[in-house]
Amino acid sequence: MASKEQVQLNAPHAPKPRALEAFGILLPTIRLEIMKSRHDWDKHEPKMWSRATGISDHDLVGNIDLQQDLVEVRSGDVSYGTIIFGKLRVGTNDDEEGFVHIRIHDPPNAGDEDVMFHSIWTDEGNKDEMERPATWNAIQWRNTPLDWFNE
Repeated sequence: MASKEQVQLNAPHAPKPRALEAFGILLPTIRLEIMKSRHDWDKHEPKMWSRATGISDHDLVGNIDLQQDLVEVRSGDVSYGTIIFGKLRVGTNDDEEGFVHIRIHDPPNAGDEDVMFHSIWTDEGNKDEMERPATWNAIQWRNTPLDWFNE
C-alpha cells in the first residue's frame, strides 16, 4: 500500500469530471460504508458519529447529490493507478455543514468496473501522552483539511 511519503497529492480542488464519474460509480457503496461505519462505531464509541446522532441513515446519506455534495478532491498517481480523496457533504444533526472524507482507488486503463472504495477517515484525535484519543470525528467541518489517510 502506498504511503503519504510516496505519493505526491495535488492541491485540493473542485472535482473534475473523472472524479465525479469515479465517485458516482461508487456512490451506492459509499452510502453503505458510511452507514456501516456509523453502526459499527455506535457499538463501542458513539462519539465518532455524534454529529449524526438522532438522524436517520437516509437523512445522513440518502440525499447526496455528487454535483453539489462532492465539494473537494485531491489525487495522486501510484504505479497501480490513482488514489482519490474526496470531501463529501452529508447530513448532520446541527446547523453546520458536515463532510465525510472518502478514499477511493482508480486502477489504470481498465474502465469503470474496477474503481474501488478504500476507506472513510474516522479521526481519533488530540491524543494524550498515553496515545489515547480525546476526540472522535467521522463527520468533519468545511475547514478540516482533506489530507492523506490510510484507514
